[in-house]
Amino acid sequence: MKTLIFNGSPRKNGDTAALIRILAANLKGDVEVVETASANIRPCRDCRKCWKEPGCSIKDRMRGVYDSIDAADNIVIASPIWFSELSAPLMNVLSRLQTYYCARAFRKEEPIRKPKRGAVILVGGGDGSADRAFETAKILLHQMHTVDIFPPIVSHNTNRQPAEKDMAAISGLGVAAAFLNALAAFEPPEGEGTA
Repeated sequence: MKTLIFNGSPRKNGDTAALIRILAANLKGDVEVVETASANIRPCRDCRKCWKEPGCSIKDRMRGVYDSIDAADNIVIASPIWFSELSAPLMNVLSRLQTYYCARAFRKEEPIRKPKRGAVILVGGGDGSADRAFETAKILLHQMHTVDIFPPIVSHNTNRQPAEKDMAAISGLGVAAAFLNALAAFEPPEGEGTA
C-alpha cells in the first residue's frame, strides 16, 4: 500500500508536520510526503498544452509527483488554514492538477485509472472556519481520482494549544489511519483487473 501526503506548511516542525508524523506512524506500507513549500514545483501557467495532450509543459519535480499520484492507494492533503483556505504553497503545487481536469473535460480521457481513498488534515489558530479549506481539498482530491474521502481532521486552536496535544485531532488521525489502511473496497473481484 502507498500513501502520498501533500504537506502545505512551510514550517518543518510546525503543527501540520506534527499531525502528519502521527498519521504516517499509523499507516501501513510506504508513505511519501511532498513538502510543497520547498518542492521547487512551479504553479500552472495556463499554457493549455494539456487541453490537447497528456502531461504538462513545465519540466520540474511535478513529473515525479504525477507518477506518485498514479501509484498511490491513498492521498492526504495536510495544510494550515490561511484566511479560511488552504495554504499558498499547497495551492501552487496542486494547481498543476489542471492536466487531470483537462484530460476529462477536453480530451474525454480518464488520466488516473486506480481509485483512491483520501483524507484531509487542517490546522489553524482559531479564526475563521475550516469549511472552505475542506471543500477546496475535496475538489483537489477528486482530481486525483480519490473516490472515498474521510471527514476532515481539524486542529483549530493552535494559538493556545499545539496540535499534537489536541486529543480530538489525535483520535481522528487514528480512525483516519484505519480507514486508509482498509483497502478491501478497492480490490477487484477474483479474475478481474482494473484496466
